[in-house]
Amino acid sequence: MSRIAKKPVEIVSGTEVTISGQTVSVKGPKGAISMDLHETVNIAQEGNQLLLTPANDAAMAMTGTMRSLVDNMVVGVSVGFEKKLQLIGVGYRAQAQGNVLNLTLGFSHPVNYAIPEGITIETPTQTEISVQGVDKQKVGQVSAEIRAYRPPEPYKGKGVRYVDEYVLRKEAKKK
Repeated sequence: MSRIAKKPVEIVSGTEVTISGQTVSVKGPKGAISMDLHETVNIAQEGNQLLLTPANDAAMAMTGTMRSLVDNMVVGVSVGFEKKLQLIGVGYRAQAQGNVLNLTLGFSHPVNYAIPEGITIETPTQTEISVQGVDKQKVGQVSAEIRAYRPPEPYKGKGVRYVDEYVLRKEAKKK
């Protein structure tokens, strides 16, 4: 049995939750987001808590998943999510201009990444990228797409990596 599904979702002050059928909409100071719940999961609001229950015994795992997604929605509109990337390599640069992220990653051409709606990208320095947004999945997906242009290589460690990522380095070939 899922222990996560039994735990209620706390609604933070300043956020507004609307439930209509299987659709849950959350509105807060950072923005608004909505999601359709799985048909085997029921949701009810009691005071400042959301309780998710399975429609049958086989749906307990799906209830835990939906509870985590709803909790991420509440956290996203109140606090927001952020992923930080860093560029390591000579001449590697990033610059956010409007809704385009310009990347210089050692290719013969510059890489222009179109920033999707609902995501803000900041570049505090030329080698740091901060991806922020309300939707945790979208923030992670955008970060992964930027990292995929030049993943860190194992010999010198050059490339785009997450700030807390550890790259296992290999020893160079010996004569």
